[in-house]
Amino acid sequence: MSGEFELIERYFTGRGAQRKDVLAGVGDDGALVAPTPGAALVLALDTLVDAVHFPAGFDARFVGHRALAVNLSDLAAMGAEPDWALLGLTLPAVDEHWLAGFSAGFDALARRHGVALVGGDTTRGPLTVSVTLAGAVPADQALRRGGARPGDDLWVSGTPGDAAAGLAILQGRLNAQGRAREALLARLQLPQARVALGVALRGIATACIDLSDGLLGDLGKLCAASGAGADIASRELPLSAGLCSVAPPGERLRYALGGGDDYELLFSANPAERAKLAALDAGVVLRRIGVVTEAPGVLVDGAPPGRDAGHGFDHFG
Repeated sequence: MSGEFELIERYFTGRGAQRKDVLAGVGDDGALVAPTPGAALVLALDTLVDAVHFPAGFDARFVGHRALAVNLSDLAAMGAEPDWALLGLTLPAVDEHWLAGFSAGFDALARRHGVALVGGDTTRGPLTVSVTLAGAVPADQALRRGGARPGDDLWVSGTPGDAAAGLAILQGRLNAQGRAREALLARLQLPQARVALGVALRGIATACIDLSDGLLGDLGKLCAASGAGADIASRELPLSAGLCSVAPPGERLRYALGGGDDYELLFSANPAERAKLAALDAGVVLRRIGVVTEAPGVLVDGAPPGRDAGHGFDHFG
């Protein structure tokens, strides 16, 4: 059986992008990196727990991908470009087949976004993955949750609700076949962080947040930070063909408003930016879904959302 340090050497040393600004990475007591001059350092940490943040028995490649993707999404929401990652991995036992899959999923996404894995920790216990991600953004261009103003437009990227539908399919709560099934499962298994969009929104968005806990719940956080409210037009919510093909009409809105794990960006912008946003090419479709209001609280079609709409995920709620 391999020991801790042999496992680290085999599966994690040299993983991710090979960056010239990494002076010392995996294998020392700490990582040594050279921050970008004139930029603010952005740090994010997310922890994934087996059977809480991913289904028990989830493919190890998807766990590795997701562990990094959720952090990439946090940096995207601040307009930052990711640079370096730290990985904390708790395993119930050594399973080299699982480690190989996890490492492959993590590594592929890290290389795609130019992220170097520079250190971390491994220990024994219930399966838990923690990733700390660091990146940079010009200090005066960082996107924040607090900044939306009454009259601003509300925009969302992609098609919220797909990942929640994918989970429902995996758990047998929704029936789906063919392309719709594959597309919705992919949104759950391989979420795509909108890093390029976050960078493109610098100087355009007045506030921004990523959709990890559901559109209504995360919009509420943005509004609270901005001291404002919001009104969403349900007819403007972008619903994917896959979701519409598997979910009954009465449930589609619930998935789009209350489903989590989409990792799309929800942001506000001055109406004067509409043409610029319509022409923006950041690899994902944008849709204007509502308006920021002066009165606090989140409304849907001018009224408080019903219980069935969902209010987002809360670990202790």
